[in-house]
Amino acid sequence: MSVDLLHPQLAAFAAVIEEGSFDAAARRLSVTPSAVSQRIKALEDRLGHVLVVRQSPCRPTPSGEKLLRRVRPMQVLEAEAFADFQPGEVDGAHGRRVAIAVNDDSLQTWVLAALAELHRTHGYLFDVRVDDQDHTLALLRDGTVLGAITSESHAVQGCNVLPLGTMRYYAIASPDFVARNFSAGLNAASLAHASMIVFNRKDELQWRFVRRVTRAAIAPPIHYLPTSTGFVEAAARGLGWCLAPESLLAAALECKEIVVLDKRRVIDVPLYWQYASVRSATLQHVSQVLRKVAGNRLRRSS
Repeated sequence: MSVDLLHPQLAAFAAVIEEGSFDAAARRLSVTPSAVSQRIKALEDRLGHVLVVRQSPCRPTPSGEKLLRRVRPMQVLEAEAFADFQPGEVDGAHGRRVAIAVNDDSLQTWVLAALAELHRTHGYLFDVRVDDQDHTLALLRDGTVLGAITSESHAVQGCNVLPLGTMRYYAIASPDFVARNFSAGLNAASLAHASMIVFNRKDELQWRFVRRVTRAAIAPPIHYLPTSTGFVEAAARGLGWCLAPESLLAAALECKEIVVLDKRRVIDVPLYWQYASVRSATLQHVSQVLRKVAGNRLRRSS
């Protein structure tokens, strides 16, 4: 049976949000769904606020988000307390996942190496949430994660910030696509008609490149393709042009499957690691390894 240092009501609340349902939370806590429901109802009555939106998946209300921001660091400290007193059992019943938010490009190019080192060295488990680097902070603010890789250098209240480095992006396309669409060069007219590949509707990188070329209001045809590693292949197959991290381009450039549209117009995205400001060995270890691996894989920020 799971043992928690957290109050059972707080443990039930966190489990419902993390697992997405009362049934899944009950399985994790080795109690009945009715017991989970009673604990959360009692907690809501104590605080005078509804904390959980009871739908599939369950999510926190604004009051629940506020509470979750407090509970997340407590869970990490709880796991560290068990590590101090029951070191042989931490990886089992008492092990806690470290929830972090990461942009997909970082996950595909360098973050996995950091997570693997942390798991190998410390046995940490991870709950990785993926979002655009301009939006990962929302997951930190609402308590979903303990730390986030973000493009925002200004610290969220109650958080620390570490600079990681800069990810450089180049605009790419296949040689045939360039010949068909950009024979007259990069300008408003050509960009308005050439199909553009975008990760999702939060992705602003391609639009930032367009603004580097022209201030004209254009509405190009767009493919939405939520895969960082697939961007290079999609461009090579002539689906359109896009921005891709330089670390993913070497093989396709060498085989001449793609070309860079303009080597002078690059998009540099500084990345930062923001994490809850608590005296936690876990968060310190995660921060140190992320910074080390990023230092070897990213460009130094100017």
